[in-house]
Amino acid sequence: MKSLIQSLKMILAMTVITGILYPLFITGIAQTLFPSKANGSLIRINGTIRGSRLIGQKFDTTYYIWSRPSATGYDPNPSGASNLALTSKALHDQVEKRTLDFMNGHGIKSPVLVPAGMIFTSGSGLDPDITPYAALLQVNRVAKARHWDAPKRKEAVRLIDSLTQKPEFLIFGNTRINVLLLNLELDKLDHPNGREPSGSR
Repeated sequence: MKSLIQSLKMILAMTVITGILYPLFITGIAQTLFPSKANGSLIRINGTIRGSRLIGQKFDTTYYIWSRPSATGYDPNPSGASNLALTSKALHDQVEKRTLDFMNGHGIKSPVLVPAGMIFTSGSGLDPDITPYAALLQVNRVAKARHWDAPKRKEAVRLIDSLTQKPEFLIFGNTRINVLLLNLELDKLDHPNGREPSGSR
């Protein structure tokens, strides 16, 4: 009986320490030292949340830089890949359609010029980044939709260069640019106070 009581006391103590005190302690540190990251790296404009730096959103109109395709429809709850094999006809059809859509939307004559990141989904299905090359290919389309003159097109190219992120410690990851951040900055070229990006626009 004594051993049972001691065991129950130990379970209760460890539950309080590891299940309550430790999480509260870590949460307190995170909220104090890294509040933005602890709350999901959210982007707010004029007090309104526009999205997260870490989660891709759907941008598929002429007005914005397109996002990387998502196997989950950009829904963060069932995050994951399509799990389609290289021999899958469904995957082949998806890639073919995305390739043709990108080529037609940007005046590209050869499929080999289409960035892989614009036709294949990521492992998470929520990759918020594309390559600078993929972004630069889309500038003329966006400029035409927004009726930009040559100076604004050059400014858009400059924005892509300034927002490009290098690999972490120069070795981890790839050179990339965050689509949401870029589209928010492109909006500012038209409206200094910013405009809410809308994938359905």
